[in-house]
Amino acid sequence: MRLDVRTVRLRLAEPLRISRSVTAERDAVLVALRYDGLTGRGEAVASGYLRQPTELIRRELDELRPALERLPDPDQALAELRRGAAPFKELSAGVLAAVEAALLDLAGRRAGEPVHRLLGRPEPVAVATARTIGIEPPDRAADRAARLAAAGFTVLKVKAGSADPADDIARVRAVREAAPGAGLLLDPNGAWTEEQAHRLLPAFAAAGVEAVEQPIAPGRPDALAAVAERSPVPVIADEDAVGYEDACRLAGRVHGVNLKLAKCGGVHQVLRIRAALRGSGTELMLGCLVASSLGIAPAVHLADRARWIDLDGHLLLAHDPWQGIGGSDGIVRTPARAGLGVRPAPAAGR
Repeated sequence: MRLDVRTVRLRLAEPLRISRSVTAERDAVLVALRYDGLTGRGEAVASGYLRQPTELIRRELDELRPALERLPDPDQALAELRRGAAPFKELSAGVLAAVEAALLDLAGRRAGEPVHRLLGRPEPVAVATARTIGIEPPDRAADRAARLAAAGFTVLKVKAGSADPADDIARVRAVREAAPGAGLLLDPNGAWTEEQAHRLLPAFAAAGVEAVEQPIAPGRPDALAAVAERSPVPVIADEDAVGYEDACRLAGRVHGVNLKLAKCGGVHQVLRIRAALRGSGTELMLGCLVASSLGIAPAVHLADRARWIDLDGHLLLAHDPWQGIGGSDGIVRTPARAGLGVRPAPAAGR
């Protein structure tokens, strides 16, 4: 195998404001694995919050290259990756997920099968995804919600965490009025105290919110479990559910865990966590970072295994350099093509 790496800049159509930051653009490091005339691809996006800067991603891939290229074939590499062997065990989660995606893409192309079949699902996957509305004035949020509902979105995720919680409630109410048929998720990104969560969640439930992600700051799983116990809506851990150990610690204590491949380490880790949570009462949400269709595609191949789906990172871009998983009508789909199934999109402006 030969490993090639390059970096591209992904720009959002509009800056996305959440409680802790505003995102306007993000680096994506493209991973290409070439073997026997075929190429498998994956993507690792830089994230300051996850401590995965572009320089770290590229350095880890450069250090991985000699050992990876010595492995005899993609199947052996996948087996070594899944058992946590060197050279994979030292990789950060986002790099591990990207390398695994490229190996799955390559394995699927060699077998002539889409990745979801390699993962034990014979039928194509097609599921409704949430679409994110950032922290913005209620009238703008309402206009956005109405347009998204008209396009086919049946689930909307509203960001919260404004300095004045009344602004968040007004935004949610405006979205509910503009899109009365849509399910509503709320995401404060850990902006509240435990006391605020107990006080605010009933008001958001009355405004139509059906589940809330990470209402309080991460680092106190017992406090999050206490919030979940009293909450009138399901509580989904996100920043408190980084990987396998975190998810097991929260099993049966929160209603859901939001798994992002770049956060937990890839497809094999999602399947491992799902197996560990079975029967606990804690369900899965599949989320994502802002990424291209290439970066989102591996999660789409898993999407029928989760209760909540939030795979809209590619829909936030001014130009997605890849295509194939849909989403603009509110439904993400696995392509029929072999591997991950994505292909380059026409260049912007053409």
